[in-house]
Amino acid sequence: MFKPTVTTMSSLENHFRFLFVLAILIALANSKIDKPNQRVQSNKKIAMFVFGDSLFDPGNNDYVPSSQARVNFPPYGETFFHYPTGRDCDGRILPDFAAAYAGLPYWRAYLDPDNHNFTVGANFASAGACALVETNNNSIPFEIQVKYFKDVANLLKDQLGETEAKELLERAIYYSSIGGVDYTSFILTATNVTESLVEAYVNIVIGNITNQIKEIYNVGGRKFAFQNVAPLGCTPGSKESFNLTTDCAEALQNIATMHNNALNVVAEKLASELPGFKYLVFDFFNALMDRTQNPTKYGFKVGDVACCGSGAHRGVSNCGSLTTAYELCSDPTEFVYFDSAHPTEACNIQLIELLWNGSTDVIWPVNLRELIELEIETETYSGNDDLLISEQVPADDVSKTYQ
Repeated sequence: MFKPTVTTMSSLENHFRFLFVLAILIALANSKIDKPNQRVQSNKKIAMFVFGDSLFDPGNNDYVPSSQARVNFPPYGETFFHYPTGRDCDGRILPDFAAAYAGLPYWRAYLDPDNHNFTVGANFASAGACALVETNNNSIPFEIQVKYFKDVANLLKDQLGETEAKELLERAIYYSSIGGVDYTSFILTATNVTESLVEAYVNIVIGNITNQIKEIYNVGGRKFAFQNVAPLGCTPGSKESFNLTTDCAEALQNIATMHNNALNVVAEKLASELPGFKYLVFDFFNALMDRTQNPTKYGFKVGDVACCGSGAHRGVSNCGSLTTAYELCSDPTEFVYFDSAHPTEACNIQLIELLWNGSTDVIWPVNLRELIELEIETETYSGNDDLLISEQVPADDVSKTYQ
């Protein structure tokens, strides 16, 4: 059993920040994925704006005082950055790879006070983030992430001028992954859950996501990359919570599937009614579940037990804890999951190939490379509120700031 040594992290904060910046620079110089045939060949600037939860968070929660979902300690970051960056991973997360494939730098947190170059985009994701503001008050909900994006868009207009900023926003990719925390919290805490109640909850979550996508569209966004929610019931954490050995948690799997089906419908509807709206849906659910259930098929040794954590599946979320003992594998590349719910960098390296170059069995109607290359028609949205599929849940705290 691995028993970590207690370290006073606060005393090393400035030194760690320097090491983080240095690690980013070294990583960019030595990255093996930055190959010419994988880069977008364009003379135009390409930007990317990222929204989501812990799967996408590059460290924003380090700057959220109320957040308890922080991973700014070892062994997180050990594989690539050799330093904990706030990512729920041993190395790079999918948005890092997506950015690198598009010729952009790895992400720094939007809330990082030293992060000021938004002409390449920004990553607003926050571990624990939800589509519904009320689900988790200790992270940055999707609605606030979109508010931050609006602030960046206004800043770009001031810096670049209306015309250049408009072109940048229209060409940019809006990459999102949201909803998993909402559904996990709902299933674990709700009582007397019926099929109709589940369906109603999914409609509310999807409705809120739809509203925020329209907000991004109204600011100028046209190219949306939707990643559907994970196989929530098959993660090491879920198996630990439901005391399962081999099976997945059916309730979580069902609600995730319902969400993903609804997301497909909404994306297609938006594309049919919003001029210039382009999109892709990446089937993260099935891509990750297949690796979880058939790890050796993809070169892994372990699919349903995490590299780091405690419990039968190492699904207890205490990886890196200074107060409780946890186990840590010797080689994360042999594992699909690094901790209770997040893929290893080795798994993400496989998943980015599907996101970037995948065929329509895993990503549709185009992949990320094709979405970047699509030309956008310049038309105006008339504001059709019929696109909303449910009433938005009131957000009584949307003006809250996290800095």
